[in-house]
Amino acid sequence: MTCTAVASAAAGSMFIRGVGTAAPATRYTKDECLLAFERSEWFGRLDARSHLVARTVLKRDNGIDTRCLAVDSLEEVFQIDPDTLAQRFLTHAPRLAVSAGTRALIAAEVDANEIDAVVVSTCTGYLCPGLSGHVVEGLGLRADVQAYDLVGQGCAAALPNMQLGRALLASGSCAHVLSVCVEVSSAAMYLDNDAGVIISACLFGDGAGAAVLSRHPGEGKRRIEWMDSSSVVDPSHRDALKFETRQGMLRNVLTRAVPELAAEHALRVMHTVLQRAGLKPNDITTWIMHAGGRDVLKAIERHFALQSSNLRYSAAMLRAYGNLSSAFVYFVLQAALADSAPSGWWWLSSFGAGFSCHGALLRVR
Repeated sequence: MTCTAVASAAAGSMFIRGVGTAAPATRYTKDECLLAFERSEWFGRLDARSHLVARTVLKRDNGIDTRCLAVDSLEEVFQIDPDTLAQRFLTHAPRLAVSAGTRALIAAEVDANEIDAVVVSTCTGYLCPGLSGHVVEGLGLRADVQAYDLVGQGCAAALPNMQLGRALLASGSCAHVLSVCVEVSSAAMYLDNDAGVIISACLFGDGAGAAVLSRHPGEGKRRIEWMDSSSVVDPSHRDALKFETRQGMLRNVLTRAVPELAAEHALRVMHTVLQRAGLKPNDITTWIMHAGGRDVLKAIERHFALQSSNLRYSAAMLRAYGNLSSAFVYFVLQAALADSAPSGWWWLSSFGAGFSCHGALLRVR
């Protein structure tokens, strides 16, 4: 089937030439997390309902078995104060970003000095100068590299990051752009008696993803071409999923409406792009979807009329790493490539705070 992809043709070609990911070395199970919570002084500060919520989420099959966290012991997670959390972000975000970036460059067979721009997204901490400077230093990028820091886009950030990369390539000023998303969720820890806050503490993990975006595909490797994309931002649901600042720390607001909102907005974006391309959902061979959690994946299955096997890569990454926020879709894309997922039309989608949702049609050969 022919893809018209008028917008893509006008903007010029972009290929995802190499993908890399990184996570902390320390991995923790749900049982270990629950035991650490019950032994912490925070357990005594919170009420019986919060204890029940935590035990329910961590004892049932919530789609997550383990999470990687940037702490040497789970006791550190419960050291919740602004200075400790800020230092955790400063220590680990650059390391994870550089590690993922290094692996993406190796996979792409592109030298660091060939990178013309770097775009770094995060929502779990704030640095000034931004993380991009740390990535430039850690990877040895050129001093004249274009460096951009994107903040505040939450779990959805990967695709806006890549969309900016595409614009830079189309401008003619860049041949290769490094896209990086890094989240240290353990540096955005907050606890109180709100059920959404407790659930968030049980879902998120730490990690980074990176991709080399290029005007041309590499030799002798799979061609992953970005054909078209679309986005939707619905501020009327801004309060459904967001960070707010309390006592100098980030507090995650997570509501019951999120799974349905995610599925509804993701479906809307996909229909927009597929209609332009003259394609139908059953033309998609591989699904690269952000997974906010088990309930989000189930909502996507229902709204998209998919089988659970269609979302197997998202489910597998969720089970192994938890919700990695903006970095998650890089892990899913890498898993699909490692599994030699069938060539054809792939659908890439991320969604999160705003409420925002983004989707991209990829042609993989």
